Amino acid sequence: MTQSQRASADSQPLRTPADYQAQLDEKCERLTRLFASYPLPKLEVHASPAEYYRMRAEFRIWHEGDDLFHCMYAPATREIIRVDQFPTASRLINQLMPVLLEGLRPQPVLRRKLFQIDYLSTQSGQIVVSLLYHRKLEAEWQQAAEALQANLRAKGFDLQLIGRAHKQKICLGNDFVVEQLNVAGRQFTYKQVENSFTQPNAAINEQMLGWALDVTRGSEGDLLELYCGNGNFSIALAQNFRKVLATEIAKPSVDSAQYNIAANGVDNLIILRMSAEEFTMAMRGEREFNRLKGVDLSAYQCNTIFVDPPRAGLDDATVKLVQDYDNILYISCNPETLQANMQVLGETHEIARFALFDQFPWTHHMEAGVYLKRKAG
Repeated sequence: MTQSQRASADSQPLRTPADYQAQLDEKCERLTRLFASYPLPKLEVHASPAEYYRMRAEFRIWHEGDDLFHCMYAPATREIIRVDQFPTASRLINQLMPVLLEGLRPQPVLRRKLFQIDYLSTQSGQIVVSLLYHRKLEAEWQQAAEALQANLRAKGFDLQLIGRAHKQKICLGNDFVVEQLNVAGRQFTYKQVENSFTQPNAAINEQMLGWALDVTRGSEGDLLELYCGNGNFSIALAQNFRKVLATEIAKPSVDSAQYNIAANGVDNLIILRMSAEEFTMAMRGEREFNRLKGVDLSAYQCNTIFVDPPRAGLDDATVKLVQDYDNILYISCNPETLQANMQVLGETHEIARFALFDQFPWTHHMEAGVYLKRKAG
């Protein structure tokens, strides 16, 4: 591939604060319009840093002889876009990218069949780097990778390297980072596992947690959370409730949640490894689960439910379950499915708080938060 055939991420036009505000204003208008059929409180807008906000990044790797570089593919044309710096990603990722390539270039055993590099960084300074290959990784690879990791650590990077190939995962240490988030004057600790879901924008995550704490302050009774992941919300929210019961289906996330419960000294939170659909069946007495042995669901007085579902939103049965609670805290990564769920929830509840979280600046994507209270009478 010649230079004329290659675009560069560094050649993109510079973005200004005014550009950022214009795209944020457009999202506010679009979100408000989407929910225009409901009586709405003032929209609470949570802006992101305009640069260096994304804690995760994935790049394809392009090889030219003995050289290699990070790249992306243009969605429409599939043109290769060389990426030497990526202001969307965290400063730590940007600092590591060129240094990592410097370490890979003179090592044929590390370069051969390397097709992707994934980064998971933190505000606390820790980072996990996954090297993905189209070949089996042998002992020679591990020896070279260990030397590379030692070299990068000597340069000041608090780094863990992982090698991945078909049915292979070689960890040169831990496969996770430990993040520190500052929320409402308190620091929270979260274990985040490589290749598992974590909130990508740490600054917005801190704002979402602060907003959720604010809207539930003074709550009575207990909290039920569905889709709790690594306990990101439930751990922070536990201080506002007598007890918290949370569900999550992915085992790595459940394991991380247990670690995070202990790390944050939370003593009123239980995590159940169940899907929302399974928990709905259990609550309605439609099916018994061994995973619920020893858990007395009747001991919980959950007046509030928190949901942060996948992009598809809540299924019909779970929407009906959620409707049974007096207070509903709903964070949505897809406002269109939130609006669809609101067609049912709006029959019994009204929107008391309404927020936009700009998780992904410079994209069409936006996240929304609503706090719903049961209608009087």
